[in-house]
Amino acid sequence: QVRLVESGGGLVQAGDSLRLSCAASGGTISAVYMGWFRQTPGTEREFIAAIGWGGHSYADSGKGRFTISRENAKNTVYLQMNSLKPEDTGVYYCAASQSYISPRSASNYNSWGQGTQVTVSS
Repeated sequence: QVRLVESGGGLVQAGDSLRLSCAASGGTISAVYMGWFRQTPGTEREFIAAIGWGGHSYADSGKGRFTISRENAKNTVYLQMNSLKPEDTGVYYCAASQSYISPRSASNYNSWGQGTQVTVSS
């Protein structure tokens, strides 16, 4: 099973940018889908973005501000986040799915990273 390690989180101000990275080892990121999810205390993991055989998919919350990309040579997936808002705060998880069914559902992902904290202050 592929191992995923996220990095790039931190504390930023509203309007700033961050780029999250997800490095895969023990496998490749040529999963059917690679996705990013966000979780805040007391909530379920929320879909943010995915990239895979069906192209790109974004949650409405990040459309126009977030961009997901992959660099196969480095076995890495990125999430570029611009114009950050306080409501973007949370732990961001990278995940890999072998399912062709809905990349927006966390239950379709079988490999997860440990998460990276993003905090956006107002």
